[in-house]
Amino acid sequence: MGNRLRMCILLGCVLVAHGAFAATEHNHRKHGKAASRQASGSPSTPRLSSHIALIYDEQTQRPLFDKNADAVVPIASITKLMTAMVVLDAMLPMEEEVSVADDNLNQIKRSRSRLPVGMTLSRGELLKLALMASENRAASALARSYPGGASAAVDAMNAKARELGMVNTRFSDPTGLNKNNVSTAHDLVKMVAAARDYPLIHQYTTSSSHSVEGSRGRMMRFSNTNPLVKNASWDIGVSKTGYINESGRCLVMEANINQRPVIIVLLNSWGNRTRVGDANRIKKWMESSSTQGRIARRG
Repeated sequence: MGNRLRMCILLGCVLVAHGAFAATEHNHRKHGKAASRQASGSPSTPRLSSHIALIYDEQTQRPLFDKNADAVVPIASITKLMTAMVVLDAMLPMEEEVSVADDNLNQIKRSRSRLPVGMTLSRGELLKLALMASENRAASALARSYPGGASAAVDAMNAKARELGMVNTRFSDPTGLNKNNVSTAHDLVKMVAAARDYPLIHQYTTSSSHSVEGSRGRMMRFSNTNPLVKNASWDIGVSKTGYINESGRCLVMEANINQRPVIIVLLNSWGNRTRVGDANRIKKWMESSSTQGRIARRG
């Protein structure tokens, strides 16, 4: 009888120990999965491939997310937003004809352009092509037609940057092909916010395409360099892309996501779709219920 009792007690201890071990293993698996979800891009932060990123909430005037946002880097054709602002600030007639001249040929990068030397377009059309299709000769022609010429236009761009409090921003040319056009993500938020107040910049940067009459009456069709403007799920107020070797691929946007106005800055992305993919990941992150709750609490 005593041996039987001892066997029952021993068996009970084994069963208890096995149950405790199983519970511990379950908890480890549960927490391991949670940690894995956190590491792979949980709702707490978006997982972005761009080297520099900033999501700025225009309601609270605070960042929702930032990554290397103070780094001073080349900004490529994001520059053209500032070129457009100073041209519009000068109140120059948009219907006035401006010609693409020899001095508009960029000698830094030998960039390609579909606008032939000698072609004449209205200033308004050049502005639209510079902003929408990122046409470098269009931006250069706009600067050349600025009162005082291109150097005066660049001076005005730097003065505008100082006025907006863009303390880490410098411009050396109106196109962005010069690697010495530099800024930070924080500074670019200020530039995008200012650009949103110009109706023509809103209209032109969000147009999906534009056609102009070329030689022998042939129509030339230009498309927006940001494919997201054609996506009905996006509500974009300002858009500008950029690329040179030194900057990687860049994208800035002002957009409404879940009726929340935000400014998105993505710099130094590599791969043709990286910046667009990151923008879509930001949108998905902001639309998630957990992110919405955190944004509401911050607001």
